[in-house]
Amino acid sequence: MLKKLLIVLVLLLYPVLGYGMHIAEGFLPVKWVLIWWLVYLPFLFFGVKHLKQILEECSAAKLLFAVAGAFVFVLSSLKLPSVAGSSSHLTGIALGAILFGASSMSIIGFIALLFQAILLAHGGITTLGANAFSMSVAGAFTAVWVYKGFKIMALPQWLSVFVAAFCSDLVIYICTSAQLALAFQSAQSTLLESMLKFLSVFAVTQLPLALLEGIFTVFAFRLIQKYSWSDIISINPSLK
Repeated sequence: MLKKLLIVLVLLLYPVLGYGMHIAEGFLPVKWVLIWWLVYLPFLFFGVKHLKQILEECSAAKLLFAVAGAFVFVLSSLKLPSVAGSSSHLTGIALGAILFGASSMSIIGFIALLFQAILLAHGGITTLGANAFSMSVAGAFTAVWVYKGFKIMALPQWLSVFVAAFCSDLVIYICTSAQLALAFQSAQSTLLESMLKFLSVFAVTQLPLALLEGIFTVFAFRLIQKYSWSDIISINPSLK
């Protein structure tokens, strides 16, 4: 089943566009490069600790975690050039966040963005801290909080997954817009005005992509439910 899921993901998203990127290499001032690395590293540390505990408790978690990582890598490699050194794209981060917990996505985000920077020229090493924070921290925690909120309301699980993925994708780009606005604050406009300028351009491509992200995430989630649900429940009993 897991091989079939990976094949379907590749077929759905091929060809992968090679000219887009996250916040580009060298685009952020040095001060903000350091700030975002310092903000992100504690999440990476606790993510490693959380994942180590999961892998020790459930042997099936390794393969399923790899599937979640492949989902992130494939979806986040599909990019549409947007504005000011950045891009609009799917992320795939909500699936793993819902299944394994938000903190574990700091590892997947780091690995996916590192390989994209090295192999596909998407993003960069200096901007990896900023890109990883927006995608695998802000996006992951948003997905989990939204999913849990909808679960409390006893709504259908597929709808909870869809909205969680949709909101996660949008929050990632709100965070990216905030990062760009902070780094390039203009004396002629407030921080909020600068942020809204970035958001207004992102919205053209990001809103439809967020809808696609929700659909793809539900599709992947339902496949895992069908073939590996018992393993996932053993990893994360709160999904029952």
